[in-house]
Amino acid sequence: MSFSGKYQLESQENFEPFMKAIGLPDELIQKGKDIKSISEIEENGNNFKVTVTTGSKVLVNSFTIGQEAELETIIGEKVKAVVEREGNKLKVSLKGIESVTELVDGNMIVNTMTLGGIVYKRTSKRM
Repeated sequence: MSFSGKYQLESQENFEPFMKAIGLPDELIQKGKDIKSISEIEENGNNFKVTVTTGSKVLVNSFTIGQEAELETIIGEKVKAVVEREGNKLKVSLKGIESVTELVDGNMIVNTMTLGGIVYKRTSKRM
């Protein structure tokens, strides 16, 4: 199953506590909590380009499965990490945050980010 496509955020759980835990200022948390971000994923073999547009903020990360890449976090930090693929899941660890992006039934993407005891879950639907 290919991840390629555009997905719009449908729902999210634990947005505010997670964003507080990673150090996002309250003002940005309030601004961002109701924005329906759009994720565009381009998959070409083991090469991926992920573009997430949240209002006026655009986050672009490119990586190759199994190879170290410099990835930008949601708070703008650049971190070296290796993205692994297990079937229909992409997994990466960024500064203590465990991120799993799962392609569900070809039309939904569920991204779960865990930091300590806080689990932030985002569900996006293919557009």
